[in-house]
Amino acid sequence: MRRIHVGNALSAFGLGFTVPYLYVYVAEVRGLGAMTAGLVLAVFAVAALIVLPFAGRAIVRRGPLPVLLVALVTAAFGALALGLAASAGAVLAAASLLGAGQAVMSPALATMIVDSSTSETRSRAFAMQFFLQNLGLGVGGLIGGHLVDTSKASSFVLLFSIEAAMFLLLVVVMATVRVPHAPRITDAPRSAKASWRELMSNRAMVQLSVLGFVLFFACYGQFESGLSAYGVEAAGISPSTLGTALAANTAVIVVAQFAILRFVERRRRSRVIAAVGLIWAVAWVVAGFAGLGQASPEVATAAFVSTYALFGLGESMLSPTVAPLVADLAPTGLAGQYNSAFALVKQLALALGPAIGGPMGASLHTPYIVTFLLFSLGITWLALRLGRQLTPVQDQPLLARNRVVARGGVPAESVNA
Repeated sequence: MRRIHVGNALSAFGLGFTVPYLYVYVAEVRGLGAMTAGLVLAVFAVAALIVLPFAGRAIVRRGPLPVLLVALVTAAFGALALGLAASAGAVLAAASLLGAGQAVMSPALATMIVDSSTSETRSRAFAMQFFLQNLGLGVGGLIGGHLVDTSKASSFVLLFSIEAAMFLLLVVVMATVRVPHAPRITDAPRSAKASWRELMSNRAMVQLSVLGFVLFFACYGQFESGLSAYGVEAAGISPSTLGTALAANTAVIVVAQFAILRFVERRRRSRVIAAVGLIWAVAWVVAGFAGLGQASPEVATAAFVSTYALFGLGESMLSPTVAPLVADLAPTGLAGQYNSAFALVKQLALALGPAIGGPMGASLHTPYIVTFLLFSLGITWLALRLGRQLTPVQDQPLLARNRVVARGGVPAESVNA
């Protein structure tokens, strides 16, 4: 588990060097224009949507570690190629490799966490993963900001080379991992179509996937598109303030994650997610005040930064809740399939979120705030509805440990849904 967490931190650290500067690199440094830069961002999403349906089946058949190693090598090659690419075709091809590799890393690492934890320790493990990802992205972005020079393409070659080196270093670290073999079931579906059909028959997982789509669409899909456009156009926020707002979001996650974890572990997962919807509804109200109210520039700026901080508070509550729930809903041996399916839902939301929210945030200010305020309230309704589909242990894993202790027994290594 320690090696897996180191791997998460390294991959996030490498991504932090390039993610904030990808658009500027393609559009301005390589001189390929805004349209090509937009296509690159779209290629990342398309590549993920293509490979994720196959990744889950590969993880189930081969195990998460071999799939992860292939994904890391692919991502490293794509990152290095992107740093050296000078034409639109080369940039798009490299972006497809990098996007495909990144997409597969997520369910592979998540499945390794599932295989290396119990249902009682899983929330803490995923909280640690989220903490390290945000810390790695923040530190990588900070260092990358001091290395980047938009007048020199060579500085970006350095950034992408560092990213590739982090992926290859992660290959070395992961090659030393001995992942516990996940138990297999003899009646597992033989074909990809059959395994997807079985997943779709799980009502709780389908409802969680719908809930996950709304979560990612209404929050993560708006950070760097609709919400930032709204902040600039409606609230008069400067680009530097956008950076401050993102820093506030990361700071809340890093500082509050483990304090919140103690609170979340003792509550029902469905109610924790429902509370996140209410917190994000407050965040959208504050954002509405920043852009639609008659506040001074200073007050509007403070309100806008507070919006991102409130989103960070909600994210800290979700990290030890949603991912472990996906694992607990998966039948024995099919965690990789379920993690990949949920990652696919996430990618769909992240692809549609900016496409819809970006134009709305830039020009339709009041409808934008009202729409995503309703989405946040919808999260609360969907979470409470999901709670009716969960068993008591799925909704609150600590119940299993308490029952064992009450009987005078020893906690089991795992409690499968």
